[in-house]
Order: sequence, then C-alpha cells, then structure tokens
Amino acid sequence: MAKSTRSRVGEFEKSLKELETIVEKMEAGDQPLETSLKDFERGMELARQCRDSLQKAELRVQELLEKADDAHDKSSEDEGS
Repeated sequence: MAKSTRSRVGEFEKSLKELETIVEKMEAGDQPLETSLKDFERGMELARQCRDSLQKAELRVQELLEKADDAHDKSSEDEGS
C-alpha cells in the first residue's frame, strides 16, 4: 500500500474513532447544551470527512477493477489470436 494511501486510511480511522467518541458523549446526555452543540458541529465535519474518504476509496476500487478487467480482456484477446 502506498504511503499516501496508508495516511488516508489512518486519517479515516482517526476521524471515525473521534466521531464514535463524540456520539458516545452525546448519547450519555451529561454535557451542557453548548458543549453538545460544539460536539455536534465537530461530528458533522468528521462525518463529511469520512464520507469523502469512503467515496474516494470507492472510486479507487472501481479504477482497480476496471484495470483488472482490461488486463483480463487483453490477455483473452492475445490467447485467442
């Protein structure tokens, strides 16, 4: 795995962990309203970051699958000649 890919995965996991922590704190209901609002705002930002990371990962998987299909098709054509 390339260094930048590992970095993105690490960032995704870090963001997801922070988001889970925020959700747990908010579900407990022990914090003041202002703190909950700040946590909610941060949670929305983290959710957006995670969604963007997942979309990029999905596109990358699609690209890899297309390359694999192209290589397979080319190899099949070569064998058929």
